[in-house]
Amino acid sequence: MTLRALIGVSDKAGLVDFARALQECGVELVATDGTRRALSDAGIEARAVSELTGFPEMLDGRVKTLHPAVHAGILARRAEAEHMRQLEEHGFVPFDIVVVSLYPFAATRASGADDATVVENIDIGGPTMIRAAAKNSDSVAVVVSPTQYEDVVTELRSTGAVSAGLRAQLAADAFSHVAAYDTDVADYMRARAAAGGMPREMTVGGALLHELRYGENPHQRGALYAVAGPPGGVAHAQLLQGTALSFTNWLDVDAARRLVSEFDEPAACVIKHTNPCGFAVGDSALDAYRRAFACDPRSAFGGIVGLNRPVDAATAAELTRTFLEAVVSPGIEESAVDTVSAKQRMRMLVAERPSCSDQPDVRSIDGGILVQTPDRVSTDRASMTVATQKEPDGEQWRDLLIAWRVCRHVKSNAVVIVNRGSAVGVGAGQMSRVEAAELAVARAGPEAAGAVAASDAFFPMPDGLETLGRAGVRAVIHPGGSKKDAEVVAAAEALGMVVVHAGERHFRH
Repeated sequence: MTLRALIGVSDKAGLVDFARALQECGVELVATDGTRRALSDAGIEARAVSELTGFPEMLDGRVKTLHPAVHAGILARRAEAEHMRQLEEHGFVPFDIVVVSLYPFAATRASGADDATVVENIDIGGPTMIRAAAKNSDSVAVVVSPTQYEDVVTELRSTGAVSAGLRAQLAADAFSHVAAYDTDVADYMRARAAAGGMPREMTVGGALLHELRYGENPHQRGALYAVAGPPGGVAHAQLLQGTALSFTNWLDVDAARRLVSEFDEPAACVIKHTNPCGFAVGDSALDAYRRAFACDPRSAFGGIVGLNRPVDAATAAELTRTFLEAVVSPGIEESAVDTVSAKQRMRMLVAERPSCSDQPDVRSIDGGILVQTPDRVSTDRASMTVATQKEPDGEQWRDLLIAWRVCRHVKSNAVVIVNRGSAVGVGAGQMSRVEAAELAVARAGPEAAGAVAASDAFFPMPDGLETLGRAGVRAVIHPGGSKKDAEVVAAAEALGMVVVHAGERHFRH
C-alpha cells in the first residue's frame, strides 16, 4: 500500500532533502501551496491540497487545510472498516505522515512587528493538523521539526514504515510543541489585553534550550527551557568559554545577574548557593568587584560573579586571580579576551538581552505550581517613613537604599550590612531574625562600625536591632509593621540609631 505524506511547513530548512528521501521510499507527497512551490522549484512533484478539497486557499491563506478531505484523511482509524468505507465513499485518501512547522509566531513577536502582523502569524490550521495526527498516532506519524526528519527517514528506509514506538514519541512531542506554541500566544494576548489579576488557567511552556548533565544532584535529570515571550534574560546568555553550566550554575548565574541589574552605577556581586556573599558599587567594574570580593573572600572561592559593566582588561586580570565558577556580564572588551581565555575553567557568559522583567515567578509544589508577579523593590524615599527622631544623613540614605535592594536578593530571614557602598556582612537563610543579624555582624567584624543594615522583614522584637546597634551599625531599614515596632524604635533611640520603615516586605524563600 502506498504511503502518503501531507506537508505544510513555514520552516523550509531540510525540506527538499526530506521530501526527496520520502519519495525515494515510495511515499506520495501532498503539500500546501507555499510548500508545494518550494518543492517544485527543487524539481520535486507534490499533489496540491486544493486538488483534494476542491477549494483554493482562501482569506489570504487563513483557510487552506480546514476541510474534511484533509482531516478525515488524518483522523480515520485504519482498523475501523466503517471509517475506511466512509473515506472511500467521499473520495478521500488517508495520510500516514503529517509534516507541519507552525507559523513563526514567537520570532514575529520578538521582531517588534505591529499587532496585525503578529496576529496573522498565529497558526490555526497547523496546530489542528498536528493535534489530529497526534491523536491518531496508532496510524499516523506527525513531524513538527526538521530535527525529526532523520529518524523518520531511517525507519522508512529500514522497514518501509514508521514504527509504533517512534509514532508514539512523535505524538508526545507534537502535543508538547503545540502546548508551548499556544502558551506563547496566550502570553501575548494577555499582555495585549493588559488584563489585571491572575489568569484563570496558567500554562508554562517553551523550547528546550539546553539538556543538562544532571539536575541539582547527579541522580536527577535536568534541562533548561525558554519561557513564553520574546527571548531575553540570562537563559539566552552566550557562553563564550568553559564547560556547559550545571543546574545549580544556572541558578547562581541568574541570581548574580538579577542583583547587579538593579543598579545603574557600576556594580558587582559574588554569589554562592543563590545568596550574595559579596556586593558593592564602585567607580568602575574593577573597583566594584574588588570591594565585593573583600566582603567574604573565603566564600568567594568557587563563586559566581555578576557585573553590570563589560569586562575590561583590568577587571579580567583581577577576576582570574582566584577560582571562579563563572562570570556573567553584559559584554567583554577585546583587550580582556586573552586574559579571560587563559582561565578556561572559568565560564564566561555574556548576557546582552534585556531581562524578562514581567516574567511571572513560577515554582513547583507537590501536585501544583505557585505563581506570583515579580517582586519589585521601591527606593522612593517619599514612600518611606523615618521612625526615629534622628534622620539619616546623605551617605546613610545612599547605603540604606543599597542595602535595601541587596537584601531583596538574600534568602529569608535576611540581614545585610552595608558600609560605603559595599556589603560587609550578610546573614542569609536563618531560622530567626536575630540569628541573621548575629551572622551579618560576625561577617562584618569591625566594618560594622558606622555602617547601615537592612532586614527583609520587620524586627519582631528589639533583640535583632540591638545586635546590630551594639556592633556599631548606625542606621537600619526594614518594612515595619510589627506589633512591637514602638519597642524596636525605643531600643534604636537608646542606641542612637536611625530607623527607616520602608513599608514593604521582601521575603525570598
